[in-house]
Amino acid sequence: MEGHPQPALIGRDWPSLDGFLRLLMVIFDVAAIGVAFVLGYFARREVPLFAAPIDPPSLSTYWPILIIQLVTLLGIFYFARLYHQRRAASRIDGAYAVAASVSIGVVMANGFSSILLKGTGIGADYPRQMILYVWLFTIIFVVVGREFHRQIVVRLRKWGISRDRVLLIGSGAIAGNLVQHIQASPQLGYRIVGAVNGKVGGFVEGVPIIGTPENLPEIIDSYKIDEVIIALPDAPREELTHLVGKCQRGRVSIKIYPDLFAYMQGSMSVDELGGLPLLSVRDVALRGWKLSLKRGLDIVGAAFGLVFLSPFLLLTAILIRLESKGPTFFCQERAGLDGRPFPMIKFRSMRHDAEKHGSWTTEGDPRVTKIGRWMRKNNWDEMPNLINVLLGHMSLVGPRPEQTQYVQKFREKIPRYMERHREKAGMTGWAQVNGLRGDTSIEERVKYDLWYVENWSLWLDIKIIIRTIIQTVTGRNKNAY
Repeated sequence: MEGHPQPALIGRDWPSLDGFLRLLMVIFDVAAIGVAFVLGYFARREVPLFAAPIDPPSLSTYWPILIIQLVTLLGIFYFARLYHQRRAASRIDGAYAVAASVSIGVVMANGFSSILLKGTGIGADYPRQMILYVWLFTIIFVVVGREFHRQIVVRLRKWGISRDRVLLIGSGAIAGNLVQHIQASPQLGYRIVGAVNGKVGGFVEGVPIIGTPENLPEIIDSYKIDEVIIALPDAPREELTHLVGKCQRGRVSIKIYPDLFAYMQGSMSVDELGGLPLLSVRDVALRGWKLSLKRGLDIVGAAFGLVFLSPFLLLTAILIRLESKGPTFFCQERAGLDGRPFPMIKFRSMRHDAEKHGSWTTEGDPRVTKIGRWMRKNNWDEMPNLINVLLGHMSLVGPRPEQTQYVQKFREKIPRYMERHREKAGMTGWAQVNGLRGDTSIEERVKYDLWYVENWSLWLDIKIIIRTIIQTVTGRNKNAY
């Protein structure tokens, strides 16, 4: 085909296994529900929560209830879109969705069993203790089964099996960032076939530009494209409409990188003014009673953390003093809520004269002590931040506080930078659990911080805390120096 390389130059992919993998997930769910039901029966008999059952019916008596529960739960899973998994779905969100669906399903199955079986002589009454056990075991086993399924999918994608062919439209910095992210995340199951821009030739982060927008229909058909990603955030609406029209071929999925307006509005909502629809562009999520709810979580979490971790904090203080002279704690002025300065408390991880030789930490910084390097790698130097949280200077979750001297520079260079200070600074944040820690892009951090500010919820805070703990324990954070 004139205008771009032939498909043979790109190589062949393994065929997609999406249908088989979805069926495999259903099989895992069926097995998990069945095992949970059987264990619930025996747990009720061997470890009764209330009174021990007297002469309980045999397990086979409950098979009709198990069948009803299976059908009910699978139906709820389907309508809750638990079989339509996103590629980058969070494990925590997935477990929450499973728990919610199982809770609804168990209640509904109990109701259906009463309606369909009561008075028929088929089956037996569904005991309360067994319902509780089955509910708990079903959540656990379905979550475990889905994690096992996830690992199978990840392995297959890393081996090049079940990958979707992706075509990228664009060649700027945004397109380059998308290419880097996709190439660094083989578990997403994407294989970038090529890029499309105004001219043929050249590369986008190693990906060849294989055609122009006018060739899109032919390129999509020739390369058997599964998904098109349009990375032109500054393109006018007419151009985007034209590109989408060109890409609408068969079952091709189309995704568009958000423009500046979509990025600014965070979570769009529609209000009404005398019958006229208005888009709410900037509606701060955290206000009113939600502030009290978040503060309550901070107080409980900080108090529990300080009490539970106190022996380890004391041991750390002793090790710091033994290795190098100077104070145990390091206090530094940082910018918090509304940009107001506060003294942030950390364990000292550098030589006592470190600030004389610079204030920004980079990889391999010789000022960092041995115990300090371990603390930074594991976020342990930030544990005294719990004192700041208890005093109200900080929150458990929020944008990480910067030094006041840098805030003045960033506010002049980065659009909307000061809007991240509409909430209290946090010990951890949405940017940090997404890999933006240490010596990383400030602009990217601001984007994540603003999204958090605009989309706050108690569940989001809990999810960030859980992800922070998991990433710290597993050593997945690579940007702390």
